[in-house]
Amino acid sequence: MDAVSSNSPSSNLLKIANKLDTFIEFIGRSIAWFSFAMVILMFAIVLLRYGFSLGWIALQESVLYLHAYLFMLGCSYALKHDEHVRVDVFYRRFSPFKKALVNLFGHLILLWPVAIFILLVSFDYVAVSWQIKEQSQEAGGLPFVYLLKSLIPAMSILLLIQSVSELCKSLNVLLKKGES
Repeated sequence: MDAVSSNSPSSNLLKIANKLDTFIEFIGRSIAWFSFAMVILMFAIVLLRYGFSLGWIALQESVLYLHAYLFMLGCSYALKHDEHVRVDVFYRRFSPFKKALVNLFGHLILLWPVAIFILLVSFDYVAVSWQIKEQSQEAGGLPFVYLLKSLIPAMSILLLIQSVSELCKSLNVLLKKGES
């Protein structure tokens, strides 16, 4: 009986969800260090500007890049930890079964179409930037604008990965309710 239950659709869904969650957790914990780097850089910028009357555009753009990486790559981490925006007026009172239904349809009807749309629309935009190795328009700015623009499809892909995990968890709840 144990061998059957460990290979049940429900347990397989949880295995998939756990692997995807582990990946997104790694991404989230890794990029969390960018916030520390942003603080250090901002301190250096202020110190150099007001203490020594020095400033570099590249240093200022570095903070912008780190902020973009933190936000764009952190969206999936926020979704994993249920820290995303949701109208919670009714949801918090729902049973686990109803929550699973809301999550399932929310991901399939809202998140997936938006993430796929962003991914498809951004492809040419990012590809052109890579082709020309787009650089900052500011003199002395960072020469990596194409990397910054690559965050757009990366964000969509990471959101879709975490969404698959959330769908597996919702389906697990729904399947368990159906078994009982």
